[in-house]
Amino acid sequence: MIQILELIYQTVKKMNKSEEFWDKASKNYDKTEERFEYIHSKSRENTKKYLKDSNIVLDYGCGTGTISCEFANQVKEIHAIDISSKMIEIAKEKAVVSKVENVSFVQADIFGHGYKKESFDVILAFNMLHTVTSPRDVMQRINELLKPEGIFISVTPCLRQKMSFLVNLQIQLVRVLCKLGLIPIPIRRITSSEVDELLEAVEFQTVESEGIYKGASSYFIVAKKLRKT
Repeated sequence: MIQILELIYQTVKKMNKSEEFWDKASKNYDKTEERFEYIHSKSRENTKKYLKDSNIVLDYGCGTGTISCEFANQVKEIHAIDISSKMIEIAKEKAVVSKVENVSFVQADIFGHGYKKESFDVILAFNMLHTVTSPRDVMQRINELLKPEGIFISVTPCLRQKMSFLVNLQIQLVRVLCKLGLIPIPIRRITSSEVDELLEAVEFQTVESEGIYKGASSYFIVAKKLRKT
């Protein structure tokens, strides 16, 4: 019992540190992502053809809400979650400015009990799979939350693949800061093949995939939850 309580304590402690980190990053988050706008915009354009006006969507790791606000008029509703309260505040402000009414922005983790199994037609996870503690557990949870034959769409920075000298230098600095504990989140040097293997392991079938490069490599992928027989 003591061991279980200690495990819960350490998990909450790590989550609090991650939340604090992203809260601090929220102020300049959109600005820092501008240099990768080609990757972001291409990923969003690729995604639109898979969205339907009847879809109930989960935007996991929604950040400052850019994706949710852009897709809002193409779907029935979007549930957008992020562990950072500051990110959610910015996202809500964007929704007001854009007059978006079918998106609910909530500070939450995907493992929370707020959503039932098989609740969503589409789940989005943009630029965040390389920052989670256990990608396998996250993907298993995503599988649970998707309806049969539901669609998972993501784009993931591939930090062991091609990148510019400047980006590589910055990644090396980030790795040092992670080792020193100054950045309290895992920054995984994931590859596109590892993303494929991860999805296959939790019973997804790839529908479309594309490597996108602009200073750094990112992997866009669309996968369907396999219907159990």
